[in-house]
Amino acid sequence: MDLPEYFFRTRENGAFVFRVENDARQRRLDMDQIAVVNIRNGEVKPHGDRVLSVGDKAAIAEWMRDRRAVLAARDIDDIHRAVDFLHATSHWVQSKATDDEIDAVTDALLLAMHDLRGVLVRKKADRLGRA
Repeated sequence: MDLPEYFFRTRENGAFVFRVENDARQRRLDMDQIAVVNIRNGEVKPHGDRVLSVGDKAAIAEWMRDRRAVLAARDIDDIHRAVDFLHATSHWVQSKATDDEIDAVTDALLLAMHDLRGVLVRKKADRLGRA
């Protein structure tokens, strides 16, 4: 079996980095933790008293680049889903919701939409001001 040299166990703000060691003769697979990565601030902490090799550092840097791209794509996808949810919410309010259900969500929705509108307008004004 052709396994990668490194395994990244992702977590909310980064990953634990393991070196994968495959002993085919013994049919054994070992994963040795070599570092902890914080994707938010770019910090890489070697595990224990380990010294990371140039190859380790290069693999971690590549993973961090790829992971940031994945997270950015997810963020945009989440926003597109939020737009779809807003459309679905409009339809629900217009066609299915009872007066009590509407009363239960109106204030929270109006405040959230007001906040979002304000941020979007400010950001657009800033972009237009720079152009």
